[in-house]
Amino acid sequence: MWVYEKKLQYPVRVSKCDPKMAKYLMEQYGGADGELAAALRYLNQRYTIPDKVIGLLNDIGTEEFAHLEMIATMVYKLTKDASVEELKAAGLGAHYAAHDKALFYENAAGVPWTAAYIQAKGDPLADLYEDIAAEEKARATYQWLIDMTDDVDLQDSLKFLREREIVHSLRFREAVEIIKDDRAQKKVF
Repeated sequence: MWVYEKKLQYPVRVSKCDPKMAKYLMEQYGGADGELAAALRYLNQRYTIPDKVIGLLNDIGTEEFAHLEMIATMVYKLTKDASVEELKAAGLGAHYAAHDKALFYENAAGVPWTAAYIQAKGDPLADLYEDIAAEEKARATYQWLIDMTDDVDLQDSLKFLREREIVHSLRFREAVEIIKDDRAQKKVF
């Protein structure tokens, strides 16, 4: 179903070891509004969405997996040279005790990812409005992450991800209008 290119969607560079920033980035890895939740939400919702917008959910859901891969790469690069003492000082001591430096689907506070993060109502408009909100929350989080680092290389990758969230929000807004128009023509509300 997918073709995997063995490269990231956008280059990920970091200029220094920064376990504290890695901890903050975990929000986008395993948080409620992170990339895993978004990918699974969209790929799940496509089964109850009209044919006119199935492809949109499939495409954006798949792209979210590419974003997840970018976040994982950032976290890895920010922690790969960190000592145990640096990890503990960054608030990653409990993570290290349970997972060493392996990635684990959890948010910045260390709360494990849960399927409860995935919203699917089965009503196309309700689901698309949820998707718009999810993209806007992710956009805001990316902006805050950009604000939290002075690493211009890392900021570059985060800015790319922030801009993709904006594009996804716009596409979902367009899909809302398609569904509304379709319902108006059929006089179904």
